[in-house]
Amino acid sequence: MPAIGPGDVLSIALLAASLAVMMLGFGVAFALAAVGTLFAAIGAALGVFEWRLLYTLPGRFFAVMQNEVLVAVPLFIFMGTVLERSGIAEELLETAGRLFGRLNGGVAISVVIVGAVFAASTGIVGAAVVTMGMISLPLMMRIGYDARVATGTICASATLAQIIPPSTILIFLGDMLQAANGQAQMRKGNMAPDPVSTGDLFFGALIPGVLLAALYIVWIALVAFTRPGACPAIPGDPAGGRGLAWRVLRALLPPLALVVAVLGSILAGIATPTESAAVGSIAAMALAASRGRLDLRMLAGVAQTTTRLSSMAFLLLFGASVFILVFRGLGGDMLVEGVLHALPGGLHAATAVVMALVFVLGMFLDPFEIIFIVIPIAGPALITLGADPLWLGVMVAVNLQTSFLTPPFGFSLFYLRSVTPGEIPTGAIYRGIVPFVAIQLLMLGIIWVFPQLTTALPRYVFGY
Repeated sequence: MPAIGPGDVLSIALLAASLAVMMLGFGVAFALAAVGTLFAAIGAALGVFEWRLLYTLPGRFFAVMQNEVLVAVPLFIFMGTVLERSGIAEELLETAGRLFGRLNGGVAISVVIVGAVFAASTGIVGAAVVTMGMISLPLMMRIGYDARVATGTICASATLAQIIPPSTILIFLGDMLQAANGQAQMRKGNMAPDPVSTGDLFFGALIPGVLLAALYIVWIALVAFTRPGACPAIPGDPAGGRGLAWRVLRALLPPLALVVAVLGSILAGIATPTESAAVGSIAAMALAASRGRLDLRMLAGVAQTTTRLSSMAFLLLFGASVFILVFRGLGGDMLVEGVLHALPGGLHAATAVVMALVFVLGMFLDPFEIIFIVIPIAGPALITLGADPLWLGVMVAVNLQTSFLTPPFGFSLFYLRSVTPGEIPTGAIYRGIVPFVAIQLLMLGIIWVFPQLTTALPRYVFGY
């Protein structure tokens, strides 16, 4: 590893100062941009930063706005918000509860299944937590569920929207990985690298996402077997016969049709992820209209929510662009690469360090903030060491799921707390997520040992 110079010291100080300012509660987008500009001025004064590098920022911002892949972000947010307000999720939860309610742990299993279907239909964690918390939690507490089992299941099931496509996190992550892979391949002398598309990442994350949901169900079944009193069955016969069969069919078909419209159009090669997001948005409005929920008032609310969430994500991306540009201008990317390459153990040791960093940062920062900072800095170095970009992306996505569950700033915990009755203490919610965080880390280890879980499906579909 080369000797550390003034630029390297400034880049380390830039990273530390940015994290410190964010921890103080300042807006992340503005903190990254402001601290980055300040250190650019300091670097220019010391002669270790070329001020004219900042002249490229308008072009970078315009390129982001022209990026066709990122157009899918507001479309998927729009689709998820329409579904949230259409009543489909409520009907699916109620029907699944009736279907599995006769079993110990059946209601919790239904929450996981609905969480997976809801994730494949919307891709929005917050909407899933609030919806399932408002509908399932009162039922689970009424029939005698342990508060830790109930709240942990709801929080963890909602985070499946992070890993099961379509997911806004995967869209941004795919864009970041594409850039990181391009830089890494150029350093290797490959001027025409194979692209890493968002579609690749969607299908790379699909098998791990489904397996993760299956592991949740296995854990719930184990709890139901060893502690049946913690997750009892619904007393009596919740429903049965043809009436239940018809309710299941009616509740399940609409979200499955949407999943086919979105993921099926990509799988069949009919549409790109951006085009499939448009298809999904139209399909979501059609489903809402079929339930009599589609009107101008609803669309106005959906448009407002979509604009707010999309603006927040893109503003964060703009602020991160300033930070990353200054960090690289100070030579910080080469310093990180040198440190990771110098670790004993090569790729595995470097990946372990980055995954540990992502896990710790997840306790304090939003997943978007983490990928906008970590991937541009560490991604090229890991790919240069030999990491498969798709494998790396899915590893980061699974790791970032823990950020929704780990205190003190686990967003799923806050979302659920907002709709949880006062008699359930916050400590019960925090203790309830512990086994599910362990399962997520177990899934991370499984992907590490079996990278084919992330590459087999994209290779079959796209020839990745």
